[in-house]
Amino acid sequence: MGLQETVLIQLRDLILRGEFEPGRRLAEQQVAERLGASRTPVRAALVTLEQEGLVQLNETGGYLVRQFTAQEVADAIAVRGHLEGMAARLVAEHGIPRQLEGDLRACLDEGDAALAPDPLSYECYARYAVVNDRFHALVLQACGNRALQRAVALNDKLPFAPASAMLPMQGSVQPDRDWMRYAHRQHHMLFDAMKRGEGARAQALAVEHTEVAQVNLRLALERRSDTEPVMPALRLVMGR
Repeated sequence: MGLQETVLIQLRDLILRGEFEPGRRLAEQQVAERLGASRTPVRAALVTLEQEGLVQLNETGGYLVRQFTAQEVADAIAVRGHLEGMAARLVAEHGIPRQLEGDLRACLDEGDAALAPDPLSYECYARYAVVNDRFHALVLQACGNRALQRAVALNDKLPFAPASAMLPMQGSVQPDRDWMRYAHRQHHMLFDAMKRGEGARAQALAVEHTEVAQVNLRLALERRSDTEPVMPALRLVMGR
């Protein structure tokens, strides 16, 4: 984990919290100055956020904040849960090869270490986000269903649909720390179910796992309730 991942997380967090209104141009230099970073990691972060559907390219090649609704986000998260549930069930039914078992265990151990500090810093979050993405990618790759893999890749282009895009981001807030660690405990349980060949349980755990993302979305919107409605579509859908 390095500066690039930390910048990505901070910029994604700012967009979710409404610090950049929809349609706003994200100038590399201005963003870099705000985050105390160079333009290189900012440029890389913008490319990733464009792939995630949070920003979009304009006609001049620059990046604009994309407008999206809370319902779009919630729907994308729900779809991801069902797709990953199917992937986890297939892995459990096929059996976990020794190499995959070792790789997944390494993710769990690294996640344990990343979430040990209290409070969690952006660096802790960035470290865990990398491990989280790897865990999900390993399961998806191991399922062996190419149509399912393509469906996940397509869904990941929707706002906040990718695995780590909606993890709790405020490590100094106790509820977020609790949800973050609960999500990681679910990884442990999911690994156990797949290893035991419990397909139905693995599928249910993977679907339930996305509830952490849904809760974080609700928490983020609640924290915005006293701010200016810089993203009216979000506030409208959530009844705010």
